[in-house]
Amino acid sequence: MASDRFAKKIHIKKGDEVIVTEGAYKGKKGRVLEVYPKKYRALVEGVNIIKKHQKPTNEAQGGIIEKEAPVHISNIMLVDPKSGEATRIGRKLVDGKMVRFSKKSGEIIK
Repeated sequence: MASDRFAKKIHIKKGDEVIVTEGAYKGKKGRVLEVYPKKYRALVEGVNIIKKHQKPTNEAQGGIIEKEAPVHISNIMLVDPKSGEATRIGRKLVDGKMVRFSKKSGEIIK
């Protein structure tokens, strides 16, 4: 992996509504559960489901469980709050605070 000084800025945050743009889950929408900036990946609810063999513990039962696996950031885009389509993200200063906005509609995100 390249050093941290060449790392790309991640525009997706936990809780964002995103749409998958590539792969087997293309077109599926979901909420971001977690972001892994060093790996450049995000965990999206209901996307990239894998089967995992799990040993029984005191808390959980064993067996084959299904869970989400992280998706590469380049394969997801933020959903525009106005139209519901995929959009790119811009940043601008509003009232002395840096905010994210949708490039498609101009709406401020959160």
